[in-house]
Amino acid sequence: MLELDKKTFDDEVLKADGKVFVDFYGDGCVPCAALKPHVEEYAEQYGDKLKFCALNTTKARRLAIAQKILGLPVMRIYENGEIVDEVVKDDATVESIEAMIKKAIA
Repeated sequence: MLELDKKTFDDEVLKADGKVFVDFYGDGCVPCAALKPHVEEYAEQYGDKLKFCALNTTKARRLAIAQKILGLPVMRIYENGEIVDEVVKDDATVESIEAMIKKAIA
């Protein structure tokens, strides 16, 4: 899984070809930490069909605000620089994340 920062986000996500999964997380976000091992597992399982990235919003606050990240965790799928799907906060469960991934690669 590719760790993003404010310098790499545009090239790796917004200008990327194909679909990109982004895990927006923050330092001290307990639900984010609980979901991370599952997201990493999905990256291994589905990484040949979907690019997986993560962004620590604690270290990239302006970027998070620009992407309208208002709470954590947020899991999004981008295609051609546009958000095509997302699960947010309480809706971000292991099951909902995998369902979103499966829908994106179908």
